[in-house]
Amino acid sequence: MCADETAVDYKDTLNLPKTDFPMRAGLPKREPEWLARWEQIGVYDRLREKAARVRTNANEQARESFTLHDGPPYANGHLHIGHALNKTIKDMIVRSHQMLGYDSRYIPGWDCHGLPIEWKIEEQYRKKGKNKDDVDIVEFRQECREFADHWVGVQREEFKRLGITGTWDKPYLTMDFHAERVIAEEFQKFLMNGTLYQGSKPVMWSPIEQTALAEAEVEYHDKDSFTIWVKFGVGVSGGDTEQEATDLLGAYVVIWTTTPWTIPSNKAVAFGEDIAYGLYEVTGIPNECWASVGDRYLLADTRAADVMARARLEDGQWKRVRDVSTAELEEILLTHPLAQAEGAEGEWDDLRDFRHGDFVSDEEGTGFVHCAPSHGMEEYELYRDLGMLEQVITYNVMDDGSFRADLPFFGGTYILSRKGGEGDANKAVIDKLAEVGGLLARGKIHHSYPHSWRSKAPVIYRNTPQWFAAIDKKMRVGDDEFTIRDRALAEIDRVNWTPKSGRNRLHSMMEARPDWVLSRQRAWGVPLTCFTKKGALPTDPDYLLRNEAVNARILEAFEAEGADAWYKQGAKERFLGNDVDPNDYDQVFDILDVWFDSGSTHAFVLRDREDGTEDGIADVYMEGTDQHRGWFHSSLLQSVGTTGRAPYRNVVTHGFTLDEKGMKMSKSIGNTIVPEEVVKQYGADILRLWVAQTDYTADQRIGPEILKGTADSYRRLRNTMRFLLGSLSDFSEADRMDPADMPELERWVLHRLAELDQVVRDGYRAFDFQGVFQAVFTFATTDLSAFYFDIRKDALYCDGDTARRRAARTVLDLLFHRLTTWLAPILVFTMEEVWLERFPGEDSSVHLVDIPETPTDWADTALAAKWAKVRSARRVVTAALEVQRRDKVIGASLEAAPVVHVEDGTALEALKSVAFEDMAITSDISLTADPAPAEAFRLPEIEGIGVVFEKAEGQKCQRCWKILPDVGTHTHEGVCGRCDAALSA
Repeated sequence: MCADETAVDYKDTLNLPKTDFPMRAGLPKREPEWLARWEQIGVYDRLREKAARVRTNANEQARESFTLHDGPPYANGHLHIGHALNKTIKDMIVRSHQMLGYDSRYIPGWDCHGLPIEWKIEEQYRKKGKNKDDVDIVEFRQECREFADHWVGVQREEFKRLGITGTWDKPYLTMDFHAERVIAEEFQKFLMNGTLYQGSKPVMWSPIEQTALAEAEVEYHDKDSFTIWVKFGVGVSGGDTEQEATDLLGAYVVIWTTTPWTIPSNKAVAFGEDIAYGLYEVTGIPNECWASVGDRYLLADTRAADVMARARLEDGQWKRVRDVSTAELEEILLTHPLAQAEGAEGEWDDLRDFRHGDFVSDEEGTGFVHCAPSHGMEEYELYRDLGMLEQVITYNVMDDGSFRADLPFFGGTYILSRKGGEGDANKAVIDKLAEVGGLLARGKIHHSYPHSWRSKAPVIYRNTPQWFAAIDKKMRVGDDEFTIRDRALAEIDRVNWTPKSGRNRLHSMMEARPDWVLSRQRAWGVPLTCFTKKGALPTDPDYLLRNEAVNARILEAFEAEGADAWYKQGAKERFLGNDVDPNDYDQVFDILDVWFDSGSTHAFVLRDREDGTEDGIADVYMEGTDQHRGWFHSSLLQSVGTTGRAPYRNVVTHGFTLDEKGMKMSKSIGNTIVPEEVVKQYGADILRLWVAQTDYTADQRIGPEILKGTADSYRRLRNTMRFLLGSLSDFSEADRMDPADMPELERWVLHRLAELDQVVRDGYRAFDFQGVFQAVFTFATTDLSAFYFDIRKDALYCDGDTARRRAARTVLDLLFHRLTTWLAPILVFTMEEVWLERFPGEDSSVHLVDIPETPTDWADTALAAKWAKVRSARRVVTAALEVQRRDKVIGASLEAAPVVHVEDGTALEALKSVAFEDMAITSDISLTADPAPAEAFRLPEIEGIGVVFEKAEGQKCQRCWKILPDVGTHTHEGVCGRCDAALSA
């Protein structure tokens, strides 16, 4: 009869883990229950109340406030994965700082004005055959307000489902009456300090949306454009000799452009001062060619061959006549190719200016640049600096992208179709140029081109009257005088940037940016609350009304009625009152750029709210990297222009979210990841864990396989927490042991906790969630599950009330409190579940506690160095035993009693000073300094240690399964001495 058949079952005598904590999380179903619980007990409000009590209690140290100011998303649709990434990072920042001991506040907000929402209402109108212009503007604005309010509600619930904490019952909205009042008030500061002006210059214009756009509202996509080589005749020339002048008269300066529609607005051509030019003559032509024999062209020498090839001229069909100096070019005036065209009615008969421009290069084109200052910023600035804008500015293009009706040949044609495709203007211009002999060549080019990020249609540069904030004009805030640009650049260097590259990006943008375009030609937003004097010019000192009493009446009305007050019947008379004759002034009806709205949020959120900040400055702004030209940029401009300082101390940026292959997500490709679907399949904690595992400062990837890997990491971590819960099921203060009395293995764990505590705190303060999680995850799975837990299972399960078991359980308790709080900002639902499993109660929550302080004296570098040697030796032993298990020599490591040969004396002493057989999970082990025999197992990466396998001698303990010589010699049948003592206790 086998011994096992008569073995006593000692299972019920073991201290096996006891917990109801399931391995299967069931997050999609259970997470809403925790959300409801947090709302019921008011976790966020209780933290604020706690901070308030501390502030009023002289015996307690007040919590330092910490505020993350929310960059407002647009309230116009369901969340995408970028929203989920953004809000989760923000939540981790807020929660981690709260648990670090701050009074950490988060007020979610929404951007409710502007074109994204207005465009949606217009789309609804178009579907119904309704015209926006036929609707009362206040009624239209009310529809926009209701639309935004609906989506605020939808997005709020979607954000809350991700576990985001904050004042969801009292968010900030840019369309709230107080917010609209403050936005108007902030605008009035620009009005009163003299930086506001009305100018007419080229701005990016959306013909589809019929409004100016900021750089932040533009994205670049590839586009096929017409490209043409156009001949401008030399109408007046000069030179050192009569022959030189004659050579050039009748020749052509050839320009190249990808915007044929701008040719009717041409006023000049520019050349480069340092470019070598030549006069070229056509000597022969192929069958199909717009050139003629004897034609002479002025071209940059580096571009001549390319231009001739474009004109279908082959080598031998053209020649270079001579050099053309810059001095000669300066004497030239040009004729427009449409001059004298029948039916042109003198539109283009004036000679065109020809002068040097710094922006001209010979890297492409012809070495000459066609100048339409109404449609190009460089040309505009050239003629502005020359004081010649009145001579060169045209108004040929209307709001809708059509040519003015009376423009010869092209009146009423559109640059873009009404759906944003190619209109008929380019073709009309090209055909007319060909008809009058003005073309040398034509083609198409595939290039990156600016598009509206809302309508996705191309935009154009168009000269139009707009309102600007001058960023290089001296202004005063209190006793401080500065320009917005200079102060903004200085403030950038006072801000901490994560990553550091953010500083350089915004700095370079601020150095090069033009004046801030504040106005939009739309209806839904905060109006530019100002009045202009009738008959005055924008350059006149009294053009703008600057009256404090008028401003105050406007603000009072906005506070009570919102910005709709500006559009109500009799508004002008109401606001001007008895101070100003309404007949003398016009009311401005442009609305403010929505970036001014969001840029002003620091004033009505941080400054004005009770839960704002004392100084009106946020500790953190955190958005995507595109906001260097968006919210970070406009907030800095706005705040500097009104307060003289930046509205933030830290700026954190994240990259874009791509699919698993690194491709941009697109509905048309079908590679989008929708947060709602991830939450339904895995739970919000898996999505949050994906965020924590990625380097958010760069572009991140997400997809089914990546999420599977994330879920696997989650399961491993959950298993660690389950072990802790099971082993602490009946732990009490009576079990607690002082660290000084603990075995070395436990004190090594405490050392690791001291190390990690610093890593976690530093990481959270630096917003490095990937660093925090990787450190904690590696510790939990490698140091704990694969090492410490693996070793101490035996003592936890089989020891009686021994010092070793009490020490281990004390360490497990210390681990529990740190792991749950370290991970709570990341895995908000799971750590709450873990916490409540051990500390149930109506008011209990891990999110109501701080990360516990970890004594610095737990750190012991000498002990850590010693245990590094122990762990290295253990690796060799476990690897050696794995070979025996693979070869089926043994089934479990407890069947072994290996001999370990250690060359290094220090390492040998370290191993002898600990119960190394327990560390290696063998029944016995022998340590020797003798040289390892040739057959000994070795690991190449760990020198000086060899392992010779031997089987353990004795019988198998029926309780702990160790094979020991003393089994069967004690009171209780079939057990070892240790187990006999446990059974006898």
